[in-house]
Amino acid sequence: MTEPVPDREAVGTLLRHLLELLDGELAERYGRAGLADYRPRYSPVIRALAAEGPMPIRDLARSVGVTHSAASQTVRLMTRSGLLTLEPGADARTRVANLTARAKDLLPFIEADWAATAAAMRELDAELPMPLGDVLVAVVRALQRRPLRERLADGPQEAEGVVSP
Repeated sequence: MTEPVPDREAVGTLLRHLLELLDGELAERYGRAGLADYRPRYSPVIRALAAEGPMPIRDLARSVGVTHSAASQTVRLMTRSGLLTLEPGADARTRVANLTARAKDLLPFIEADWAATAAAMRELDAELPMPLGDVLVAVVRALQRRPLRERLADGPQEAEGVVSP
């Protein structure tokens, strides 16, 4: 019996469900490899720092394509897990992230897992009308051109019976 799928208009719910399906499988894989504290969102950070060297969180966020806030939260978790160190940057507000020996030791596993995941996603993409990554990039670009708040402003302003604050 298959699991129910969220209503297609509940886009946020669908995206969270998709992320749970994808990240949940990866998290289980990491657990079997003895990395219970490792999260899928750590891999892009480790790969970026391995390729580009230590960098401020702001630059790391840009490198992996997330907000500064998301990068800061991930860096904080990774520091607690012994994967990153933080050093003071050029000014008092800047912190520079660097890989620890533990993270460097995990690089062969992370790279192999990245390649395996990419291959699995290519297989999944073959079953879809359009590659998932292409759809997600298109959505991000469309929202960068015209944010959801603007799209909402052009629609009905209030639901019936709901009073604006």
